[in-house]
Amino acid sequence: MGPSGTLVLVGGKPRKAAVAVLAGAAAADPATASFPVRVASPGPELREAIRAAAALGPTVVGWSLSSADLGPAAAELERLGGEGEGRVLHVAGGPHPSADPAGTLGAGFALAALGEGERVLPALVARVARGEDGRGPGLAWAEGGRVRSGPPAPPVDLDAFPPFAPGQRRFGPVEITRGCAHACRFCQTTQLHGGRARHRSPWVVAGWVREMAAHGLSDVRFLSPSALSYGSPDGGCCLEALEELLARAREAQGPGGRLFLGSFPSEVRPEHATPEALGLLRRFVANDQIVIGAQSGSDRVLGACGRGHDVEAVRRAVHCAREAGFRVQVDLIFGLPGETEEDARATRLFMRELADLGAGIHGHAFLPLPGTPWRGEPPGVLDGETRRELERLAGGGRAFGQWRRHEALARALATARGAADER
Repeated sequence: MGPSGTLVLVGGKPRKAAVAVLAGAAAADPATASFPVRVASPGPELREAIRAAAALGPTVVGWSLSSADLGPAAAELERLGGEGEGRVLHVAGGPHPSADPAGTLGAGFALAALGEGERVLPALVARVARGEDGRGPGLAWAEGGRVRSGPPAPPVDLDAFPPFAPGQRRFGPVEITRGCAHACRFCQTTQLHGGRARHRSPWVVAGWVREMAAHGLSDVRFLSPSALSYGSPDGGCCLEALEELLARAREAQGPGGRLFLGSFPSEVRPEHATPEALGLLRRFVANDQIVIGAQSGSDRVLGACGRGHDVEAVRRAVHCAREAGFRVQVDLIFGLPGETEEDARATRLFMRELADLGAGIHGHAFLPLPGTPWRGEPPGVLDGETRRELERLAGGGRAFGQWRRHEALARALATARGAADER
């Protein structure tokens, strides 16, 4: 019998999709397919899972972290103390560790995974099970007061990996596209996954949809940074590829199945929301709402963001979506770098116009996310007039979102960046 190890994945609602992907990758890798995988939420459940796993042998604890997760995860790691000491290795992956390995390691993690985890995590677990050093490709660690890293892991071929772990009945959205050509200055996606989109082949997607149906799951949600860019390498709109994907997936589901695309977690770029594209969606999807990424009501700010569209494109998209029978939510980010009072006023006026058209406003405050071109910009703050307008729209059921929480998170990110700069 060969070496054996245990993988403990830190669960909880925000990490459900990542846990399904990583558990599926570990099960699909011949080196780790026989290793037990435990999933535990932070708190007593996680402590007990680590204790039980460490009693059996070497254990890797995997954390998937966004920038919002780092503080709570660091506090949980501190509460765990030396649980399983000598047999347990904590590794953090996801958007934040990839962009800020130094801050992640400084928070107490032994390793930070850089980029995509489907290959990196199973290889790490296999090395640890053999009693080897966990350091290797796609990972960063602290050594001699500096951050060191192994060679980068190659990009993942989505067709070669499962989107979830059916053997453990851990399902999530089916990721159809990874990477984004648009490289908006506030967004981590292009920096994390590259500027050339990679797509899961339609017949492969259909196979995983069929697997979900076999497990009694009738609802399938697709994951994409740009819902209508499926099949396009440059972030454009390729309706032929999208139609093949949706037709194959619908056939794989059989009667009673429902597909969801264009709502969370797959928003629509405004310039793609044409009558033809929206008509195609109406033929296949079950969601009656789509989310359109606008981000600002100021053309000047949209240009500074690198969005690649103007305000008029958003206006057209909302009209087209309403005419196609969709309810619409529009994403807006407040307090973007360089935003003037004139820009803020343009966005407020646009919010009112969108609300009058029947759209809801999904509001955010700008976050200076690590790894983005705007990581060093001041945290987003809503001015008083914008805040009052949002509260007024929210009172009428026309505005949603977590702009209040985002302001606090933006300040925390800026503070953490300042502390890192001092070090």
